[in-house]
Amino acid sequence: MKVGYLVPLSNHVVMEQVCGFERLTNYCILQLIRKSIVKDGSGFVTLYPEELEDMWHVYNLISKGDHLKAVTIRRIQSESSTGSSSSQRIRITLTIAVETVQFDYQAGLLRINGRVVVENPHVKMNGYHTIDLELNRNFTLIKDEWDVIALERVEQACDVTRQADVAAIVCQEGLANVCLLTQHMTIVRQRIETPIPRKRKGSVTNYEKGLQRFYDQILQAVLRHINFDIVKVIILASPGFDQVYQYIFDLAIVSNSSFKWTNLCSRIQQSYVNVITLSSHNLQPPRFPSQKTDNKVLLESRPKFLLVHCSSGHKHALQEVMQDKLIQARLADTKATQEVQALERFYQMLNQDPNRAFYGLKHVLKANESGAIGTLLVTDELFRSADIMTRRKYIELVESVRKMNGTVYVFSSLHVSGEQLNQLTGVAAILNFPVPDIEEEEEEESAEAKPNGGS
Repeated sequence: MKVGYLVPLSNHVVMEQVCGFERLTNYCILQLIRKSIVKDGSGFVTLYPEELEDMWHVYNLISKGDHLKAVTIRRIQSESSTGSSSSQRIRITLTIAVETVQFDYQAGLLRINGRVVVENPHVKMNGYHTIDLELNRNFTLIKDEWDVIALERVEQACDVTRQADVAAIVCQEGLANVCLLTQHMTIVRQRIETPIPRKRKGSVTNYEKGLQRFYDQILQAVLRHINFDIVKVIILASPGFDQVYQYIFDLAIVSNSSFKWTNLCSRIQQSYVNVITLSSHNLQPPRFPSQKTDNKVLLESRPKFLLVHCSSGHKHALQEVMQDKLIQARLADTKATQEVQALERFYQMLNQDPNRAFYGLKHVLKANESGAIGTLLVTDELFRSADIMTRRKYIELVESVRKMNGTVYVFSSLHVSGEQLNQLTGVAAILNFPVPDIEEEEEEESAEAKPNGGS
């Protein structure tokens, strides 16, 4: 008996104000249109991706051997009765058996190649076709077995409460990265590189102008890429470079003052044009930046800004930022912070009690056999293996740890914490109790292998 249900579409609409203009912004999530899973685990889901992170979830859901049904464009050649041929591009619905999946996360485009498995008047059975999955277009994914990892990803991706609400600006003099942090991705929305002239003896004019250009580019990027109605925390990280924060809010405060001063000067000129001149009385407008901003939005969002120290303005500096206790306290309820804390605990355990921290599939599996794993850390990249048996091995590991009441964190390979875990083979474990036998067994195996090696 099939278990299925319909989920209505719903957009969370908010009003955003940037640079004085109001616009409606959809706070979108991956829409679950329909889901039908039978008792043996086979079935399908129909999804509607609306944002870049949705495509990342889809990329992690699609595996080799799955069936994908979607609307696509196909060039069809036809021949007339006179013998002349013509071709045209038509929109058709195809179902293919997935063979390869390519993801361009900058463009948010998924290219899935495979053989056609459902008859179509325009395409032969078993003919190859490539489907481009794009935003704002339905598709149906059919699997012979929906494992626990895939089902959890669908649930998480379609849950609005799990969406990103953290932004970060990491900067140093002349370099800045404006990022959005989600629970699965660290998205660099804009990278800013501006040459800053050196200070010269007796003159810092060019240096100050260069800094102002740099600050202004950061401000414009913040206004362009950060939705202040959704983002709860804006991390401003730098190696003691907090002038950016001062610039942003000095500008927000004085924007109206600058406007009033300009009007005042204009009235004085009109009233006393034949009596005085502004220059003769040294009535020069203050040297405020020319770009006016919506001070209301910035000033209301001021409590969201959090100044922290980092070593550089590069993206990888976010890893040290996320380990800051102040940041962790502010982001305590986010999944990304929980993962960072788990990774930090692993490193601490590795230093303090090495017999309770292991990484690499071989060691982790042995620890699991002893029922010792308290916390399992694994990257989603391992579940995308083209080899079904390898993928199943990791899924069984996750299920086994959970059965023994262990905690499992699935790290995104596009998040800074996931990138770091990938450097440790992508899988690691913190044990509830020491298991020294794991390394002792490996040492014995190595000792036995040496004589056989002909040394």
